[in-house]
Amino acid sequence: MRPAPTILHLDMDAFYASAEQAAKPSLRGKAVVVGGLGPRGVVATASYEARRLGVHSAMPTAQARRLAPNAAYLVPRFSLYRTVSDQVMELLGRLSPLVEPLSLDEAFVDLEAGGTADDSASARATGEGLRTAIHAVTGLSGSVGLAGSKMLAKIASEEAKPDGLLLIEPGTERELLAPMSVRILPGVGPATGDHLRRAGMTTVHDLAEAGEAELVRLVGKAHGHGLYRMALGLDDRPVVAERDAKSVSVEDTFDVDLHDRVRVRAEVERLAVRCVERLRAADRSGRTVVLKVRRYDFSTLTRSETLRGPTDDPTVVREAAGRLLESVDTTGGVRLLGVGVTGLADYTQEDLFAQASDARELAQRAQEHSSPPVEGGEESAPEPEPDSAELLAARRWPAGHDVHHEEHGHGWVQGSGVGRVTVRFEEPWSAPGRVLTFRVDDPLLRPADPLPLVRDAADYSSWPASLPKSRSDADSSGGGESSP
Repeated sequence: MRPAPTILHLDMDAFYASAEQAAKPSLRGKAVVVGGLGPRGVVATASYEARRLGVHSAMPTAQARRLAPNAAYLVPRFSLYRTVSDQVMELLGRLSPLVEPLSLDEAFVDLEAGGTADDSASARATGEGLRTAIHAVTGLSGSVGLAGSKMLAKIASEEAKPDGLLLIEPGTERELLAPMSVRILPGVGPATGDHLRRAGMTTVHDLAEAGEAELVRLVGKAHGHGLYRMALGLDDRPVVAERDAKSVSVEDTFDVDLHDRVRVRAEVERLAVRCVERLRAADRSGRTVVLKVRRYDFSTLTRSETLRGPTDDPTVVREAAGRLLESVDTTGGVRLLGVGVTGLADYTQEDLFAQASDARELAQRAQEHSSPPVEGGEESAPEPEPDSAELLAARRWPAGHDVHHEEHGHGWVQGSGVGRVTVRFEEPWSAPGRVLTFRVDDPLLRPADPLPLVRDAADYSSWPASLPKSRSDADSSGGGESSP
């Protein structure tokens, strides 16, 4: 624990949904849900307007539609979210060399290491200045927690939501935590929380009063010891600038179970290529290829193959994933497929580039000597069933994504179906725009890149030295009140 609240935790408010509202004037102040829109889709983020209706992240989209039938349901635009995240992380990097990103919209910052705060007053001023800078550069709001430890800083930012700041003075930790639910502590999920409730412990105060020995008896030595320390407000974890990823993976859940073996194989190969793209974007290579298959009955199988050394060759990964698929029975149907690479390294062994040709040669030799049986007894594998026109239209024109029309300009897709696509033409800085409908094959309509959320962002090139210390000092609009 530090004697000053110099650990900052930033959490952007309803990040994906807020970015969509900032980009789409017609959705501001309205319920917005971002996530998968198919029958098996899951909510990624809900705006605060949607949350008031009971919608929350990780909820099935079908359930969200029942709770909020009039909300706008949008497919995520990760290119936009990554751009905004890069802007936010760049601002955090100016505060300190020790920035620990947890996700696109969340990070810890060690203000002491950056020399930007050494007491409560300077920490509060830095936190307020950060909120002002984020709003000016991105048009979005973030909540800030300040404390002497990572655990308390994260709790503070959660309590400050939305669009607020909470500073926990050193020495007040136990008083603040005491009345809070045990679920506020890291690592206390529904199962552990229910176990503690049955033992008569529902608040953090109850845990502190129970003592370490009782908690060890209830939840085990390792968890009990850590739980007791957290109940006392103790957390000595440092802010770590580099969080080394252990694996890279991609997966897709399908709206309808896949039964066609050729289609399953094609999807695995497509996922393998996407996985390698992520691997290369991180300048990494990997040694072990992992295949994940969730079948029609929700049973999940994983298969892995360890290569001679690390690789980032898409052909190597694709063919390894294909070989793993051969050992999995998919006749009942497949709900989800995933391809990952583990055992990451910063280099690639040269001889691995020969693995793809080696594998192809072995496969060709085997085919020359024997023809493998084909499901259904056919002499050749059936062609995968073509996707419906509706599905193809939904893939080309996903709801919420950007488009450009040569006559009407920039807009976004409100929906598509029956051979039509409906577009609202507006920009982040315009008034709510008009809605027009086109044929899905209209030659004047094309997908487009997202526009910046702020047309004329303030110049923060000299930040934080020139940053106003509070929003009231800044020539900025739309800020929220700070928590005391």
